[in-house]
Amino acid sequence: MGIPGREVYFPKGTPGIDPRTPMPPGDRRSRILGGGDGGRSVAVAIVSTLVFFGLVALLIVRSPGWDAPGGVKDQFFNAEVFRESFPLVLERFWLDVIIFMTAEALVLVLALFIAVLRSLSGPVFAPLRILAAAYTDLFRAVPTILVIYLLGFGMPALELQGVPNSEIFWAIVALTLVYSAYVAEVYRAGIQSVHPSQVASARSLGLRRGQAMRYVVLPQAVRRVIPPLLNDFIGLQKDAALVAVLGVREGLREAQILQASFFNFTPLVALAVIYIIITVPEARFVDWLVARDQRRRQAGGLV
Repeated sequence: MGIPGREVYFPKGTPGIDPRTPMPPGDRRSRILGGGDGGRSVAVAIVSTLVFFGLVALLIVRSPGWDAPGGVKDQFFNAEVFRESFPLVLERFWLDVIIFMTAEALVLVLALFIAVLRSLSGPVFAPLRILAAAYTDLFRAVPTILVIYLLGFGMPALELQGVPNSEIFWAIVALTLVYSAYVAEVYRAGIQSVHPSQVASARSLGLRRGQAMRYVVLPQAVRRVIPPLLNDFIGLQKDAALVAVLGVREGLREAQILQASFFNFTPLVALAVIYIIITVPEARFVDWLVARDQRRRQAGGLV
């Protein structure tokens, strides 16, 4: 039963339903696990994954340069150096956390402002749209590390009265400017995804254009772009390490100092482990948000 032209899907094992009933087109189990037979597919996926990574690990540890004196194992995975360097790198890494959390808060506000400017309609707002477009084009074109160099060394050299000379301050400014350009485009895509009928309905209820944008369009747009926003912020927290080029003694700079002290690259691996511990859960959270959004869209399209 159902509306003509629309298919109805039931979970496998539903009483009275043929088990051969096709799964919804958007069901990820058929594409990831290779079928819908539950336990067997999961077992095959786990075994094949373990075999694959086991072969990769075996290939690495059997390579000639792995266990040789001064080889990869000793230079990158020295347990003693790791134990000594990890707490020192972690202590300095908190400066990275402060930098990217401050930049994230600023990016959310500045990027939304730029996106709204680019979304203004009417010839009277043309100069604002041009300025907003020029901003996004400029800071998406210049590499982040160059912006950090230019602001971090250039602005203090001007010796302007009342302007901070702190490298950390200008590093945060540089990250905010660059990532606001990227995030503004994410916001703008979300704004454009809201159907014009939403604005028309709001206007028909007596709301002005600005009120329609604030109370109708933006809440829907922001909710739709949360997963890509989180992806951009994962990139931002990694690029916070670029402030090391200004001489700021944060996680990366501390790892470089320890690497030079020990004549060993293991401190850099320790820093990589810290980033993995923080980033992987965030990436899985983004995947969960995307999957939840897909389920909601599929539920809305099925009867």
